[in-house]
Amino acid sequence: MAVSMKNLDPAFQGAGQKAGTEIWRIENFQPVAISKSSHGKFFAGDSYVILKTTALKNGALRHDIHYWLGKDTSQDEAGAAAIKCVELDAALGGRAVQYREVQGHETEKFLSYFKPCIIPQEGGIASGFKHVEAEEHQIRLFVCKGKHVVHVTEVAFARSSLNHDDIFILDTKSKIFQFNGSNSCIQERAKALEVVQYIKDTYHDGKCEIAAVEDGRLMADAETGEFWGFFGGFAPLPKKAATNEQKSIDLPSKLFCVDKGEAVPIGADSWTRELLETNKCYILDCGKEVFVWMGRSTSLDGRKSASNVVDELLRGLDRPKSHVIRVIEGFETVAFRSKFESWPQSTNVTVTEDGRGKVAALLKRQGINVKGLLKAETPKEEPHIYIDCTGDLQVWRVDGQKKTLLSSSDQSKFYSGDCYIFQYSYPGDEKDEHLVGTWLGKQSVEEDRVAASSQASKMVESLKFLPTQACFYEGNEPLQFFAIFQSFIVFKGGVSKGYKKYIAEKELSDDTYSEDGLALFRVQGSGPDNMQAIQVEPVASSLNSSYCYILHSGSSLFTWSGNLTSSDSQEIVERQLDLIKPNMQSKLQKEGAESEQFWDLLGGKSEYPSLKISREAEADPHLFSCTFTKGDLKVCISLYYDKMNAVTEVYNFSQDDLMTEDIFILDCHSDIYVWVGQQVESKNKMNALTIGQKFLERDFLHEKLSLQAPIYIVMEGSEPIYFTRFFSWDSAKSAMHGNSFQRKLAILKGDTPVLDKPKRRTPVSYTGRSAAPEKSNRSRSMSFSPDRVRVRGRSPAFNALAATFENSNARNLSTPPPMVRKIFPKSVTPDSAKLASRSAAIAALTSSFEQPPPARQFIIPRSPKLGPETSKPTPETISRQNSVEESKPKPETIQEDVKENEAEDDEGLPVHPYERLKTTSTDPAEDIDVTKRETYLSRDEFKEKFGITKDVFYKMPKWKQNKLKMALQLF
Repeated sequence: MAVSMKNLDPAFQGAGQKAGTEIWRIENFQPVAISKSSHGKFFAGDSYVILKTTALKNGALRHDIHYWLGKDTSQDEAGAAAIKCVELDAALGGRAVQYREVQGHETEKFLSYFKPCIIPQEGGIASGFKHVEAEEHQIRLFVCKGKHVVHVTEVAFARSSLNHDDIFILDTKSKIFQFNGSNSCIQERAKALEVVQYIKDTYHDGKCEIAAVEDGRLMADAETGEFWGFFGGFAPLPKKAATNEQKSIDLPSKLFCVDKGEAVPIGADSWTRELLETNKCYILDCGKEVFVWMGRSTSLDGRKSASNVVDELLRGLDRPKSHVIRVIEGFETVAFRSKFESWPQSTNVTVTEDGRGKVAALLKRQGINVKGLLKAETPKEEPHIYIDCTGDLQVWRVDGQKKTLLSSSDQSKFYSGDCYIFQYSYPGDEKDEHLVGTWLGKQSVEEDRVAASSQASKMVESLKFLPTQACFYEGNEPLQFFAIFQSFIVFKGGVSKGYKKYIAEKELSDDTYSEDGLALFRVQGSGPDNMQAIQVEPVASSLNSSYCYILHSGSSLFTWSGNLTSSDSQEIVERQLDLIKPNMQSKLQKEGAESEQFWDLLGGKSEYPSLKISREAEADPHLFSCTFTKGDLKVCISLYYDKMNAVTEVYNFSQDDLMTEDIFILDCHSDIYVWVGQQVESKNKMNALTIGQKFLERDFLHEKLSLQAPIYIVMEGSEPIYFTRFFSWDSAKSAMHGNSFQRKLAILKGDTPVLDKPKRRTPVSYTGRSAAPEKSNRSRSMSFSPDRVRVRGRSPAFNALAATFENSNARNLSTPPPMVRKIFPKSVTPDSAKLASRSAAIAALTSSFEQPPPARQFIIPRSPKLGPETSKPTPETISRQNSVEESKPKPETIQEDVKENEAEDDEGLPVHPYERLKTTSTDPAEDIDVTKRETYLSRDEFKEKFGITKDVFYKMPKWKQNKLKMALQLF
């Protein structure tokens, strides 16, 4: 598409260069920018152009263009807005998706930009109307529809406007009433409360009363009587009649080709991608949705002509209010592609980066910043482990309906032909968190896989659904899985009866690992705390220049280092040797200088790859809502319909979109999270894993999801940090009880209950290995550091390995001496007796899985509240050792009130000046908790440095607190 500056409106120059929303109003048929303070304020007599720019994880910018038409706008203004959208798309390189929005019939994607709602005002500028000035408050009645975004429409203030199916808001001078139709659902009622809050803040300056009125409630209720008094008294409501729009949704789809300003029908029962020519525009009329497809080689005038044709088509009689979506060849939406019988996975687009580059060069010559127009390189991110790796681990091997608890020395050694269940308990911010997962080997049989998943689900159920559940497949494990196991080995073959039976029936050779046989291991990982040895086929083609390998056969032992490996990788090999062949001397083989014996063991030389094996990259997350109709799951995704499901995505999602009555799926491409609300039925909770697997099979976004992607089942109230990181998370909201409507009504009325959270003690800082503190606490770091002291519940195996490195006589002669590590003040070595106590408690609990006690005898694992007389942990509980220590504090400890959203009580704490509390201080304060430096500031100095009070600071999320502390060198 040829683009020149005369086709680009000056108002659009520099638009879309950074993430955010930009809005222009059409005035005298030209776009005029709207200030951010007026975003979300629309007038019924005007037309607007809205640009939403989103920064993607790969560094590129995505653009969505909407043009909004008020109900009183003129056809000329509407046409001008449509044409300006085409011009804006050209300025951005011709990749944006364009949407036509009609007042009262907006898409959910558009409404998600202006949560909780938009309430257009009467009047306008470009249309010649005058804005209505606010005078005496007028009583207004609104109808609200929607579970995730709310469509708000003002209706006549009359009893006839009410019905049993919808939510209504009556806005009076002194009170706002929400009338909940008897047939409306809890989720809709909860979302409507957000609109009530918006009306209260916008039109009443936050000063008015709130009342919730239930359809059918007796007049004896005072607020109900007051509500009906505005309508002249109570009277039965009529049943809601189906609207013409509802009846006309299922119109037959039609395809047109735009030729010389006219829509020419294409007669066919079904369509394929091959019908669309790159030098033409097409219109696909699906009734409620109308798509305009623009070929890459079409001119700007041709695209504008297609917009005019669509406008003429929509003026026809008896048509529903349609959403118009314009897509560019090569960047079609999933919704558009789903309308065609066949669509290739990848389309060769002749003009991709070239066209975008020409536009960027053209704008750059005009002095315009073109950052964001060209695709940026994927930013290199250091892998982050969102889990504390100092917890307690137990592992079971599954053999049919039986499972065997593995010893600490064997729990990191898996067989590819077997399935395993693991339980990991670790310290969270406020309480111990738990992960119950399954690991399914590549060679495992279906019988063992089903049994492992079933038994893991029963474990979670027995723990009252408190743990997060996970399902991992060999070769697709996430980073935190390896971090939990630290040193992980996968052997070929298996030992379960199911695997042995399968081998015998198929008359296959059993290749189960033998210590004396021929074996080749690929060694990988990031360091001593995260290293793996994976047994592969003992042939030369299994080698890779980016890895190191261990090869053994009988008395021969070799290590092989690829040319692309680092010294760190070679150190990991030496450490893994101590686990695989601890008493043998290895011979080092450098790539390109191998001995004949090495190649003979591998069956001779052959070609092998050099690129590192990469796992699926995490992509921008998408949230989907799951609902149940008569026991059947339906996943809803916006603007996408097929024969099986009607679908709607939750756009621009937040924590508030997670309704306690529903199940949600967070799709990150590399991982799938299934979030289950507290109010979901137990049978549906038990099917959460199946729901995640079905989601992978359907691949709603056509993103080629792996059927073996990790699946996490996250329960409301027990969300781990690796899930909450996708949200601006407030743990207090997740800990509230009741249905969605009750929760939000309590917040709106200011009746939010104060949560009773357990207290923690502050760890004592010390240096040196021998200086054991009287009070201890486990490190709460969520990422690895090579200088960090690590303590595990499975200490016998870990200590045995550590002893090997300390004892030079017992250590493999090829193993380098142990690394000397710093010990930071935040890393505290727990008392061994206390660790043993905690491990014993874990073991006692998990042993109950073999013989489950009656339900009434089971005690849910939780962190007990620290009180004057704290009891010792019982075998039935999983307890935090630092939460059940002696109740009488030692002189050097600091009592810490860790209620998440309340300011900590610093009464009795010594006050130090800011200069002595900074991490860079030359005269640092002594005997302080280095993780809570800000608590030692006086209230006046705290407000001076942070700009806010302590009360406000401690109501912020932890990550915001840490960010402020880092900026002030207090973290």
